[in-house]
Amino acid sequence: MHYLIPNISQQLTGIIGDIKYFIPELYLAALFILVIVTDLLFARNSEKFCRIVACVGIVLIIGADLQLLPITGDKLTFLFSGMLLQNHTSLIFRLIIDCTAFLLLLYFAWDKQLKSHSKRLSDLYSISIAAIFGLHLMTMAANLLSVYLAIEMVSLASYLLVAYRSENAFSTEAGLKYVLFGAAASAMMLYGISLLYGFTGTLSIFTIQFIDGLNQVNSGASALALTLIFIGIGFKLSFVPMHFWVPDVYEGAPTPITAFLSTVPKVAAFALLINFLTPFIISPEWKALNLGTYLSVIGIITMIVGNFAAVMQNNAKRMLAYSSIGHTGFALMAVVTFSAEGIKALEYYLAVYVLANIGALMLVTYFEDITGSADVNTYKGLGLKYPTASISFVIILISLTGLPISAGFTGKVFVFSAVYSVYQANHNIWLLLLTITGALTTVVALFYYIKIPLNLFLRRTDNVIETVDTSKKLLITALIIAVLVIFLGIFPQFLIH
Repeated sequence: MHYLIPNISQQLTGIIGDIKYFIPELYLAALFILVIVTDLLFARNSEKFCRIVACVGIVLIIGADLQLLPITGDKLTFLFSGMLLQNHTSLIFRLIIDCTAFLLLLYFAWDKQLKSHSKRLSDLYSISIAAIFGLHLMTMAANLLSVYLAIEMVSLASYLLVAYRSENAFSTEAGLKYVLFGAAASAMMLYGISLLYGFTGTLSIFTIQFIDGLNQVNSGASALALTLIFIGIGFKLSFVPMHFWVPDVYEGAPTPITAFLSTVPKVAAFALLINFLTPFIISPEWKALNLGTYLSVIGIITMIVGNFAAVMQNNAKRMLAYSSIGHTGFALMAVVTFSAEGIKALEYYLAVYVLANIGALMLVTYFEDITGSADVNTYKGLGLKYPTASISFVIILISLTGLPISAGFTGKVFVFSAVYSVYQANHNIWLLLLTITGALTTVVALFYYIKIPLNLFLRRTDNVIETVDTSKKLLITALIIAVLVIFLGIFPQFLIH
């Protein structure tokens, strides 16, 4: 026992030294407890106070993230005996997550169906904070154990969010499907982790022992283990073939929860994917599986399936669900470059995507309050009756499509530029195929996004549409988002810097 005492002291010293890099996560843990205590103290009147506490807390956490930027710099810092890592890229992803989370916390209370829930929204805020904590850990995970625990923490919170409206049969069914798919993906990922541990004798993916151990086993076995890991990550990214749960869950969940699932978990999963790929990319000895080709094939199939399936949808939420799958495939293009330029392009692209996607779903909520349906055919003739919302919707859809002069267009240009730069250097045929597929599916996206402005402005209905009291906060926020996607498209340097 005596020989352990110096090691314990060393470990404690290391943990204390690492805490300065873990301040935002400590704030999140404290915020989670504070929201729960607020709910207990104010009982049924706690909804407003929980919301205020959660929003103020997220603002403080964004401030803590910004304070870490100069401390982190470009260096790679491992925390808590290599369980987590801190670098500039993971910190940028966490900033995107936290800024998006603030917008989502506001959005929850603006949805009439969600707000009318008998349990109110107090529990929703505490579950969301727990999910955000898990998302932070996903962006920092550098050990197979921390990878699994972070994904499970986010998954458990997401299951609760999807089925939050338990009195709604459709929402309950969506939650059950999500749990079943999530449990299957989790089990396969855990099996993949056990295989990797058996092959390498370590859970840390950044050690020399990890890559050396994989190189010494059969390439088919290591490919199988990695495929199982990608299944777990792919469940969060919703790339093909791990996308089957997306349309039903997105449609069945309350619209703000759909906005949550389609944005922040994707951002965290991309950060996790980059962390996981890094040891294989920087190691010249790794030859067993060409990860660039592997992910390129997934990206091409995901773009094709997501965009072509969206063309056949009339429900706005299902359309945006398949659209999000297509966007995942497009974002994989930036990852496949394995370059600093590609990562910067990915950061910008994800930031403007989550902004536009939340704006689109806010307007789906807005028009659903008017028509009582998310079917785009019920939008007929509403363009002139609700011009501000309709024009904002069109601008946001232009950004999601990737048309000039929107932020979505600028983001796609950055991604295409990064891919083409790497293609010029190595003439990899898969990068060329990715570029061609990305350009063609952008054209395909026009065919389903245009359904909404077509019904709003060019089609008429004989049904008399009565004026309905709608949320002014939703409208104002959607308008601000529409202005932002144009502003960031013209002046991308404001976001890049």
